Amino acid sequence: MNTIPKPLVQLNQTFIVLTVVIGLIFAKSLLLIPFIIGVYTVITKKNPIIILGKQILRKPLNTYKEEDKAQQIFNQWIATICLGVALLFFALGIDIIGYIFSVMVVLAAGIALMGYCIGCTVRYRYMMWKYNRSKKQSA
Repeated sequence: MNTIPKPLVQLNQTFIVLTVVIGLIFAKSLLLIPFIIGVYTVITKKNPIIILGKQILRKPLNTYKEEDKAQQIFNQWIATICLGVALLFFALGIDIIGYIFSVMVVLAAGIALMGYCIGCTVRYRYMMWKYNRSKKQSA
């Protein structure tokens, strides 16, 4: 399956926003939860939140608006790297950079919940750059 029902994508985005915000407020070690899930997702291409979320959907999966799975993996990759960097800087005692990277994840996932995907824009521009570069090299 190369698509993911949009409600499941939104569930994952909500999970990321909530766990990161709760982690920043109460215990930064809670950032390990979305980070570990992100690492698992990027490696296996299977997101536990989305797998669990399938059980709560009432209609057949193909009746929901669909999102591109490759794009969602790319977005998860970005969020996971940012969370990893945040955790690293929190561990090093450089909290300001940890907060910056954590807030970037919250903002990106929050903005995606409102309808604009920053990761989609980044991936699109990267793909266009690769295409234009290959076009120039073959000319």
